[in-house]
Amino acid sequence: MDLGLSGRVAVVTAASKGLGRASALALAAEGARVLVSARSADLLDALVEEVGAAGGEALAVPGDMTDPALPSRLVAAALERWGRLDAVVGNAGGPPTGRALDVDDDALLAAFQANALASIRLARAAVPHLVERGWGRVVFIASASVKQPIPDLALSNTARTALWAWTKTAAADIAASGVTINVVAPGLHATDRLLERGVPAGARTGTPEDFGKVVAFLCSEPAAFVNGTAVAVDGGATLGLL
Repeated sequence: MDLGLSGRVAVVTAASKGLGRASALALAAEGARVLVSARSADLLDALVEEVGAAGGEALAVPGDMTDPALPSRLVAAALERWGRLDAVVGNAGGPPTGRALDVDDDALLAAFQANALASIRLARAAVPHLVERGWGRVVFIASASVKQPIPDLALSNTARTALWAWTKTAAADIAASGVTINVVAPGLHATDRLLERGVPAGARTGTPEDFGKVVAFLCSEPAAFVNGTAVAVDGGATLGLL
């Protein structure tokens, strides 16, 4: 299947490792030019080199997505480098563990900043340019917890579900513009973070590479009628029917 991504431009945040990195590589493999951002300049440089070695084109812009100015700077950098912007993939590392009644105000605010507001700012910076072109894709990497809360991840449950609610609302607002906004809800994947924490006994894990291909599809031409949706990529672990 031709995803129609050749020559398009995508911004991917938290792209230095894990699911963000896999998403950037999947987009590049489909011919997209990718601007990648994260706090680790060294890891970003290695990613740019890997994309280039495979015949693709990437640009690294290090930064912390909790900086309110960074999303606009990423959009401006993509436009300056390539003269266009077609897709943005908002991603952020997960907040610390904690039970709902144990997390304090500061922890909740920090989780909301990193796991909801940073991605919302990225969409606000990008969508006007996408609407102007009459085509665009916004994809947020969240968590399976937006469909089924995880008991010891109260911060992630709260912040990422807020992002999902915002996404559902925004998708309806721009549905006629040619721009789609979706969430990807990953379950357990064999990322460094999960392997460091330990895989729960008996749990199935997906691969970051396969997850990245789902993100690439949601950024594609054939995904034009997928909008305002939270796509579970969890091997069937989420038990709810909706």
